[in-house]
Amino acid sequence: MDKNIPKIMNILEKHFNHRERTTLNSMRNKPDPYKILIACLLSLRAKDETTDRISKELFKIASTPEQISSLPTKKLEKIIFSTGHYHKKAIALKSVSKDLIEQFNSKVPSTQQELLSIKHIGPKTANIVLNFAYNQPYIPVDTHCHRIPNRLGWVKTKTAEKTEIELMKILPKKYWKEFNGIFVLFGRTICVPISPFCSNCPIKKHCPKINVIKSR
Repeated sequence: MDKNIPKIMNILEKHFNHRERTTLNSMRNKPDPYKILIACLLSLRAKDETTDRISKELFKIASTPEQISSLPTKKLEKIIFSTGHYHKKAIALKSVSKDLIEQFNSKVPSTQQELLSIKHIGPKTANIVLNFAYNQPYIPVDTHCHRIPNRLGWVKTKTAEKTEIELMKILPKKYWKEFNGIFVLFGRTICVPISPFCSNCPIKKHCPKINVIKSR
């Protein structure tokens, strides 16, 4: 195990409080698996503040698989329009809700295998549900959680799926629950994809800046 991993995680935990992180992280206090699943599907390529606002608006109108299934598609699209890709997302929300009703008695399953059997649910979404809703030891890996460990030299991977596998080998389990929330906020504010703000980075002395061509 890289000796810097616990040191880096401890530093980042102090800088990025998970209660201030993302919409999905804030839903952990009173977790509703269905709402977490739907918010995750809405968050694709959307800003967190948009996901937060639209999720709340949607759940005032429809917050169960039955309610979203029966919502007219045009009305659903209008509600979620601001999240982008609203047509595809409306299809996904209705399809997932229908499958939950027909295959799982309207309950969001609590195993990775069952979640991945549902169309429109990929590994990251499944892991977020398992981690945030069911408090299970999984690491949701998005673009930030893939890019930054490679930049730090923790892993050398080409895909988020491979990164997840490698992180599960080297990251102490006590960090799994908070890893996504920490790295998403870190990746959005400082360790951005292009020209990261290395001068303001709290872990700059521990980072080899792998594949960083230009920084600020």
